[in-house]
Amino acid sequence: MSEKLQVALIAGGKSGEREVSLAGAKGVLAALDSGKYDVHQYDPATDLARLAEDADRLDVAFILLHGPLGEDGSMQGFFDLLGLPYQGSGVLGSALAMDKNLAKIMYKQAGLFVADWLMAKSSDMEDTGRITARLGFPMVIKPVSQGSSLGMSIAHDGVELVEGLRLAFGFGGEVMAEEFIRGREITGGVIGNNELQALPLVEIIPGKEHPFFNYEAKYLPGASREICPADFPEEITVQAQGYALRAHRALQLKGYSRTDMIVSDEGEIFVIETNTIPGMTPTSLLPQAAQAAGLAFPQLLDRLIELALEAE
Repeated sequence: MSEKLQVALIAGGKSGEREVSLAGAKGVLAALDSGKYDVHQYDPATDLARLAEDADRLDVAFILLHGPLGEDGSMQGFFDLLGLPYQGSGVLGSALAMDKNLAKIMYKQAGLFVADWLMAKSSDMEDTGRITARLGFPMVIKPVSQGSSLGMSIAHDGVELVEGLRLAFGFGGEVMAEEFIRGREITGGVIGNNELQALPLVEIIPGKEHPFFNYEAKYLPGASREICPADFPEEITVQAQGYALRAHRALQLKGYSRTDMIVSDEGEIFVIETNTIPGMTPTSLLPQAAQAAGLAFPQLLDRLIELALEAE
């Protein structure tokens, strides 16, 4: 009988999504087959030295960090230095996807539709004319390098715009103002390294008390409905899955990704952003899509670890 793989499960970290990461780790730990894997958990907030010391005894890392210092290429670079393979995208793809401004530039170059946007300046809080002349209301305000909709808001007037800018700048120095697209929110998962598989789409319907799929709508039980496979005409489904594949390639990603999109009321598909380490509880969006494609959660984790080792 072959020896079990030694897996480093990396969760916690220092971002605003720390609790989401730790919750996901519980689900992953429970689903990983103990007959195949010995799992060793590390929290980058406290355990980096121990992780570096243990690296020679580990076979693969499963990074379950979200947001800055985890999903942005930082941990990926650390593992590259240690020579330890890990699931998902490398430094370049992780950094590109985390920077919403650069990602939108790459999407446009790949021929994908994106909502119009501009980068905000702190001076825009004193005079909002530059932004409103370009985008009008309503508009979306968001930090450029955060996940889980942290710091994001929708502004319907000048007062809300200033409040939204102040909120977003509280999460970092780069903030984006973006055209608001009215429509239905979907997400498209992709799995694979060289040969990519587009997963069934998921439609996300936030509860009426949530203005959009914000942090509470994402993580409060029952706050949103998710429909998988999403109920769209085949033409829209095929196009959206194609967009997810194209976004994955445009950002130089590997392993897996999940691209969020809006199907506008006019039937156009706009790419919003791509997640390189999607939520990984059994009921998270990408695992739901994998399940609909016939890949149960433990098998999905097996596949991601296989892809990590295959990329070496």
